[in-house]
Amino acid sequence: MHDENGPLRGEIRSAAFRRVSHGLFLPIAEGLDHRAEELRELAAWRLVLPEDAVFTHVTAASLYDWWLPPLPEFVPVFAAMGLLSNRPRRAGLICSRLDRESSCQVRHGHLVDSPEEVLLRAARDLGLLDLVVLIDSALRKGDVTPASLAAICETSRPGVRRLRRAASFSDGRAESAWETLLRLFHVLAGIVVEAQAKLVDAEGRFVARVDLLVQGTNSVHEYDGAVHDEPRRRTNDLRRGRRIVEVGVVRRGFTAPDLVQHPLVTLQEIDRAVGRVHRPGRLRRWTAWLEHSCYSTTGRRRLQNRWLMKGRWSQTA
Repeated sequence: MHDENGPLRGEIRSAAFRRVSHGLFLPIAEGLDHRAEELRELAAWRLVLPEDAVFTHVTAASLYDWWLPPLPEFVPVFAAMGLLSNRPRRAGLICSRLDRESSCQVRHGHLVDSPEEVLLRAARDLGLLDLVVLIDSALRKGDVTPASLAAICETSRPGVRRLRRAASFSDGRAESAWETLLRLFHVLAGIVVEAQAKLVDAEGRFVARVDLLVQGTNSVHEYDGAVHDEPRRRTNDLRRGRRIVEVGVVRRGFTAPDLVQHPLVTLQEIDRAVGRVHRPGRLRRWTAWLEHSCYSTTGRRRLQNRWLMKGRWSQTA
């Protein structure tokens, strides 16, 4: 018996349904969050995918609950299938063929490719900055290990060169995507930092764990997101800040605009903090990475155009 709230394949002309793609419809459901709607849409796509198909790329990354960069407005669904399967052609769907056996897993009720393969597939499209964020998240969740990542980086498949380079900058200790960006800002500017460092007092007692400890200084640099503005969190942060000051450490907080909109000003502040002469040229690598990432308008537009040309899909298709 068909689930009255499940997806349908065919041509339906009713205000009670919304179109996912050609011949795919979902009943309108009120009160569902973004995740629930995403899973319903993927269930609809399964109706046109062969049985051996798995989701991959950013589609699978979302199902793995990895941190995602701010993707373009319209993102296709990515799937991979066996060499002998018929490849469906639908607007909004980009399919690739597998020349190997898929070591699939199940996440949120859907078949996804192995984490290493998902990262390799994403490496063909995403910029280095975006890719390091994905790798850090996968490492932190334990979906990949340094060894399994190194193994796939030893191959010569498409995307492996970018994946290999991104992996060399990865660090699974990051606790958020923006913390990864803050760390990369320092690294690309030539500043050595220790992620998730422990501060202790003179008696060796634990004081705090900090995002980044700037080596050779008494400075810690941390990312301050919107969550830190919550009243209860704010009180705890102030108490923690006082403990950090008591052990002679200077804490500096940074936000997303500091890294994306005002990187030169941020570099000047950091240069003063580490006691070195300010040289704007140190910002070139960060600027190049940023412009080719989804954290910039230019990067999102580039990726959107790439997917439009590759999948020939559109908003109204």
